[in-house]
Amino acid sequence: MADLNTDVRFIKGIGEKKALALNKLGVFSLYDLVSFFPRRYEDRTKFRLIGETLDGETACIRAIVADTPRLMRIRRGMELVKFRAVDESGSVDITYFNKNYVKDNLNRGDQVCFFGRIECKGVRRSMVNPVYEHEDSGKGVTGRIVPVYRMTAGLNQRTITQAVRQGLDACGEQLPEALPESVRERQKLVQARYAYENIHFPADFGTLELARRRLIFEELFVLSCALNDLRHKRDNDDGLKLPAADFEEFWRTLPFAPTGAQRRAVAEAAADMCGGRAMSRLVQGDVGSGKTLVAAALIWFTQRAGYTSAFMAPTEILAEQHFVTLSGFLAPLGLRIGKLTGAMSAKEKREVKAALKNGEIDLIVGTHALFSEDVEYRDLGLVVTDEQHRFGVGQRAALIGKGTRPHVLVMSATPIPRTLALILYGDLDVSIIDELPPGRQKVDTFAVDESYRARLNGFIRKLVGEGRQVFVVCPMVEENEELATPLKSAEEHAAALREEFPELRVACVHGRMKPKDKDAVMRAFAAGESDILVSTTVIEVGVDVPNAALMIVENAERFGLSQLHQLRGRVGRGKHKSWCILVSDSDSEETRARLEVMCKTNDGFQIAEKDLQLRGPGDFFGSRQHGLPEMHVADLGADMNVLQEAQKEAKLLLESDPGLRLPEHAALRERVEKLLEKSASGWN
Repeated sequence: MADLNTDVRFIKGIGEKKALALNKLGVFSLYDLVSFFPRRYEDRTKFRLIGETLDGETACIRAIVADTPRLMRIRRGMELVKFRAVDESGSVDITYFNKNYVKDNLNRGDQVCFFGRIECKGVRRSMVNPVYEHEDSGKGVTGRIVPVYRMTAGLNQRTITQAVRQGLDACGEQLPEALPESVRERQKLVQARYAYENIHFPADFGTLELARRRLIFEELFVLSCALNDLRHKRDNDDGLKLPAADFEEFWRTLPFAPTGAQRRAVAEAAADMCGGRAMSRLVQGDVGSGKTLVAAALIWFTQRAGYTSAFMAPTEILAEQHFVTLSGFLAPLGLRIGKLTGAMSAKEKREVKAALKNGEIDLIVGTHALFSEDVEYRDLGLVVTDEQHRFGVGQRAALIGKGTRPHVLVMSATPIPRTLALILYGDLDVSIIDELPPGRQKVDTFAVDESYRARLNGFIRKLVGEGRQVFVVCPMVEENEELATPLKSAEEHAAALREEFPELRVACVHGRMKPKDKDAVMRAFAAGESDILVSTTVIEVGVDVPNAALMIVENAERFGLSQLHQLRGRVGRGKHKSWCILVSDSDSEETRARLEVMCKTNDGFQIAEKDLQLRGPGDFFGSRQHGLPEMHVADLGADMNVLQEAQKEAKLLLESDPGLRLPEHAALRERVEKLLEKSASGWN
């Protein structure tokens, strides 16, 4: 007999091949299958008369097959079945491509329900490959709300729908009730069995909404409980208690005054470090807001207390950049600074590791090489990671494990709305640097279409003639002929620019290159050895080039606002006036509205809020690397009010049962533990 842990291979109609396809979608067990919620729904409840349908409309019609379906062979591999269907208001020509079985399924005079897209040419209407069923068949593909699921090769909607139906019939009564009854009653939520039935097979839109609300709340409630668990464990973690210090001593050594936001972030972190528990703090600030200075102040503070600091960057080139910047701040104060990256020679690595082990280095800057097995630290007191969403939790934990509960500072230049930051970094306290240092250039931003190409090329010539450099970002590495809309690729566009500007030095860099080749191209650009760098988004968080004054983003509609803001942050880093040009031929109103946001503001947090509203968190970072726990039904952009209710209820419950040890909370505890297991392999 099937239960919720039954492998999907053993469900009728699935088998090995389809099971492998379902595995790609994250569906392994019967429970995974019934938790594989539709991504959208088609309203097939209302039937229209043929004569009332409009061009481009997707509609359900009831009609009589007016003539015998005809099979025509157009060419090898292409067969058509054609016939006409009628009702009292008019007729529609229906065509099926490569579905010759339709000829045997439908006969003249049959009463059939069709669902598909209507095309009108003059007074004639047609449908291509509509879904159909005989009016008395009761198969349920018309006349109801139909779920539409995410797909992958080897599956179709019918297979998934039938498998889910079987799963619910077999195991619906076994579905665990993770929500405590008191919470469910207070929030007026339906029971689990009802919710699962109606998220997949809703009787109407009212029951669908009841099901969605229950499942959204449950997902966010489990998440809130898991985050509370992380925070509770962290709050009980003893850490190094550092003696207080007067930071004015550090600020006075700088050639400029720190901003109020920088001072505040340092004060918040220092209070943690003096408090006796291990600090875990996110310092979040816009591009150029001065997060590295905050890290430098805390590294100085750590060294004053007799401990070593480690600073981990995601790439060799960023590690090099941070090494130079931090040396500038800290070497004059007597701190001994070392560097450890994969590109160093074996001899250099040995020397640095020995110095680190002997306590002869106060700060080590590097890449993932910092947590290699043979790297030993003497009294590691502070771990700083830059661009946290590019590291898995395992990497951060491995570096933290080099010390005895060291303090942890996480830095991110990806502006995240505070509400979302509390989810993404639920186990961290958050400091926000919402002030730019004086002198930081505002980047003027313009959205243009292809008709401006000649003027844009002229602008490139002018700026390079004045000694400036140019970034050009494309959404792809190479051409893809399968895409309906042609996109600029880095390699093709670089070739086109070399033709357009034979007198200029055009370089190209993308993610498929070997890391050392990529670094070499970017270093050469930073050194002024090329005029134009054509790239994919690998430069989104990358080398600092103060001489670059122009950022051009091709097919800008393909990027999220937060990603565009990150790209724009590559220019305006020096003393030169800088620009960002967003090129898009899209005529979508939504695209125009999004790009207009970029033109109106340089405030990363405003942009992040807008991006979250427009695109939702799934696309917020442009990749799954960001560490957001996967939401099956909740939308963190649209469901913030539900999240707040869920957090409130979770806090209330955990105050009365901190470890969820009561028998009635067993199902909830299991869900929380599963989520925390997933977090250990990638989330947070």
